[in-house]
Amino acid sequence: MVTKKLSTKETVVTKRGRPKAAVKKETAVVEVRPAVMTAVEPKFLSAVGRRKTARARVRMTETGRGAFMVNSKELAKFFSQALAELVVAPLKLTGQDVNHDFSVKVSGGGSQGQAEAVRHGLARVLVKWNEDYRKQLKRAGYLKRDPREKERKKPGLKKARRAPQWAKR
Repeated sequence: MVTKKLSTKETVVTKRGRPKAAVKKETAVVEVRPAVMTAVEPKFLSAVGRRKTARARVRMTETGRGAFMVNSKELAKFFSQALAELVVAPLKLTGQDVNHDFSVKVSGGGSQGQAEAVRHGLARVLVKWNEDYRKQLKRAGYLKRDPREKERKKPGLKKARRAPQWAKR
């Protein structure tokens, strides 16, 4: 505990050099205490996964029961069953599907791109947690950021490459 005591006396002087008033500041005692953490926060690791225009921020707690939340919803309520299987593939491959809790914030893109972005983020966070998983996750292709994105539409064309139909007459 740090204690500071404030006590001074000041005199204000007028233009003619005479004292105008004596001002006494009150004594104050200020206590400064260090912050004490009462609850122990669980340790977590985080990583970012990307696919097309989707971005997924994945947080993994080092201890947990296997809870998986995506945008504050359960995994089964956010993704369809087929996409949920795609998302948890890195966890099943490494056998870590029940040992950790996962919290994911995903935005952009469609449901397929979001699912693949979450899978990419999960693989990255697992490698951060245990470097031994890198070889099997890389072999399965979960650590590679799929670079394919939609090509932009060009002027004079109907789509990126589709030209208007040619008419002879």
